[in-house]
Amino acid sequence: MHDTLEHAHQLRAAGQPFVIATVVRAERPTSAKPGATAIVTGDGQLTGWVGGSCAQPTVIREALRVLNDGQPVLLRMGPPDRMSAEVTPGVLVRAMTCISGGTLDIYLEPHLAQPLLIAVSHLPIAESLAALGKGLGYAVTVVGIDATPQRFPLADQVLNGLDFGQIPLWPQTFIVVASHGNYDEEALTWALSTGAPYVALVASPKRAEAVLEYLRESGVPDERLARLKFPAGLDIGAVTPEEIALSILAETVQLRRQGHAQHFHAADEPGTEKQSVNHLPAAGAGPLVAPSVEAVDPVCGMLVEIASARYTSQYQGQTVYFCAAGCKRSFDKEPQKYLS
Repeated sequence: MHDTLEHAHQLRAAGQPFVIATVVRAERPTSAKPGATAIVTGDGQLTGWVGGSCAQPTVIREALRVLNDGQPVLLRMGPPDRMSAEVTPGVLVRAMTCISGGTLDIYLEPHLAQPLLIAVSHLPIAESLAALGKGLGYAVTVVGIDATPQRFPLADQVLNGLDFGQIPLWPQTFIVVASHGNYDEEALTWALSTGAPYVALVASPKRAEAVLEYLRESGVPDERLARLKFPAGLDIGAVTPEEIALSILAETVQLRRQGHAQHFHAADEPGTEKQSVNHLPAAGAGPLVAPSVEAVDPVCGMLVEIASARYTSQYQGQTVYFCAAGCKRSFDKEPQKYLS
């Protein structure tokens, strides 16, 4: 458990989503015992121990689904004759004949990525963004000329200057440039190169057009400029720095809840649809974890991820996938028995 918590702390500090899987109940014979833990990350990697070759793929698959919807569940696995057909809210029942004969109850607890708000400014609007952002659970970084920790006591990171290379970028990164003409162009050149799913400029339409023209003449590609949102924030008639900050954070919340900022994409990703300038960015749209392509093990009925399958057989010109060596051996001996 200590290793699991340490790993979880490292992932959270890096802004990475993950699921903690904990065995809460076991009926012998099982290889995992109550209290065993593991962490499943968004790329399907499992670290720890919550069961053998049959249990582990199921834990990974269901953990990725939990990561998508953000709701914890109790995963119950065991032989079909010991699994109830009754539907219980919050409980997933997965019958598997390849389990050693016991049952496992594993609690899957999602920990979604903490969003990162980067305010590029040294003005009062950055103070409001830092204060409101922390209240909403964002990690906050403020970067700007004369930006000091004393001026921004609630920020997690304060950089006095424009050394953007010191800023770590997370999967959910929201960048707001609000220097009011002091260093908008330099900040946006960096921000639009990151591929962050939200880059916004606090400026009047006339000022924003002048900034865009400068960036275009400086060689910033149109596909990057198309990702810029201006004016920043929802149109709520905001006037004061506090109101403007509120409108911006409301817009980021809207994007997060609609699933438009789940991924962190590299800039200029091939295939990204070009948008008209001042539209909300499309980068990042989609689920947190891409659905895997799966096949059914004909011996035990377990779902097997095709891309990572270790055991396969060729039969009548088709590839058959198995969860374990035992299932493959049984199939190879009597393929017609299982295909029928």
